[in-house]
Amino acid sequence: MTEEKDNKLAHHTAVAVGLIGLGLWLYIGRYSGFLDWIILQVPEKYAGSALMIGIMVIMVPGLFIWTLYNRWIEKRLSVKGIYYEDEYYKDQDKLKEKSKAEKQAKK
Repeated sequence: MTEEKDNKLAHHTAVAVGLIGLGLWLYIGRYSGFLDWIILQVPEKYAGSALMIGIMVIMVPGLFIWTLYNRWIEKRLSVKGIYYEDEYYKDQDKLKEKSKAEKQAKK
């Protein structure tokens, strides 16, 4: 029981560190000047939209790294759980295999 609590604490701490890293990623992206640059590329009335697109562009790599980091932490700490996206892709693989089998059966 104590090991499980330690594992939970370590996992929560690692997630907190990851969230801080994600915040720093946005902070660095913001102060790189990219957001100012993208706002200058559009008319003034579209500045808000350009800012949102800029934030999305900055955060896509950060969120990808976040996903890899979470998977690494969970593997390292032996955290068990279900990833809903994994189940989705398993279903897609089953559908593809079924489709291939049907095509081969028709030949």
